[in-house]
Amino acid sequence: MHLSKKCSVFKVVLSALLLVALLQLMYLSFLSKFHGKQQRYRYSELFGGSGGKRNVHAEKNSRKERLRYSLSTGGIFDNSGQYRVYKNLIKSDFTANHKPGSDPGSGVLALATHTTINNLHQLESLLERWHNPLSVAIFAHGQDVKFATALVYALSFFCPQIQSLVDFHLVCLSGEMASFPDQDREHFAGLDDCASVFSRLESHRDKHKNYAISGNVSYPNNLLRNVARSGTDTSYVLVIDMDMVPSADLHQNFLALMAKREPVGDEVFVLPAFEIRHARKMPATKAELVQLYQVGEVRPFYEELCPRCQAPTNYSQWVNSHVRETGTLEVSYTLTWMDPWEPFYIGPHTVPLYDEIFKQYGFNRISQACELHVAGYKFSVLSSAFVVHRGFKIQGEFHARKDEENKRNRVLFRSFKEGLKTKYPSSKRRC
Repeated sequence: MHLSKKCSVFKVVLSALLLVALLQLMYLSFLSKFHGKQQRYRYSELFGGSGGKRNVHAEKNSRKERLRYSLSTGGIFDNSGQYRVYKNLIKSDFTANHKPGSDPGSGVLALATHTTINNLHQLESLLERWHNPLSVAIFAHGQDVKFATALVYALSFFCPQIQSLVDFHLVCLSGEMASFPDQDREHFAGLDDCASVFSRLESHRDKHKNYAISGNVSYPNNLLRNVARSGTDTSYVLVIDMDMVPSADLHQNFLALMAKREPVGDEVFVLPAFEIRHARKMPATKAELVQLYQVGEVRPFYEELCPRCQAPTNYSQWVNSHVRETGTLEVSYTLTWMDPWEPFYIGPHTVPLYDEIFKQYGFNRISQACELHVAGYKFSVLSSAFVVHRGFKIQGEFHARKDEENKRNRVLFRSFKEGLKTKYPSSKRRC
């Protein structure tokens, strides 16, 4: 009798455990189906037809159709015929809807930048600082062409600030073509908001030392700069690398500066360039930057690799001038270019383009600064604006072919300088 009661209790407990396990399986199955349904809904939002909700999804479908149209053109070849360029692959609402003259302030200054898909995650920190028109040229190669097309579309779909202000342009090898990513569901699994897209990009971050692209493909930095620059429709443009951040309130401060100055066509406005230790928070103001500079947490850009490349900026004069600042952005002093200075600057849209013969490492920016000098431009250093590169530049971070590329580009630079004599025959300036 006692054994029989024990068996009955055991059966009840076992039945209860089995019931709990069955309910858990049903719950997990429901969650799985629900998640799958959510993903299919998200995917249909991204790429599905409008169906019966045409009015609700009209704007999103319009974005999708603009992408489809951009891709259907097949892009255009660059002057060398080596690269295919998809200009305005993704247009921002600002570009799509902006009418010249409708908002004078918004048409003054844009930022242009370039990157591979591996460094596109840094756009997030750039957008924390820059809330104005931004043009991004992306270079992609091989499978990354598909990934880049899919992820920039996801960014424009999920991120309101990107929808509003960021234009994307895609550059790939001439033998490669981008396609509409509606068959690439694997790229979109788990994407349901802006943060998740940047998280996906972060997981795809650069696995190589800079400029080391798989297949020994050359990174066409000057082509990308020109593509990004030509994607802007403003009076002035600042061209920086993706891993750099400008000082806070630069747009509105520069707008105020331009409002009280007569425009001069042959003047560019230099922003002293710095680099900061990775662990440090990016300074927003000159006072914050100077404080970090004085304790060695911030230093001049390229101080270890090429101190002469930035020395003409005269960092000592710029840093010490902060005690005399009035709180408004002004021209602090004006410099004449000298070799091998390669400043970052805000320039009018009429400045000469970057020479696209320069790729990979060496002479890509200095060649353009040299041409500005020969063309008669003056370099006016702004009193409190700056750009900061995240991380110290050190010798060990560069790829194996850096010196070889630098040597090749040095030869090209000699030829480039000779060509400037013909291009500017009346100029007495040389570099």
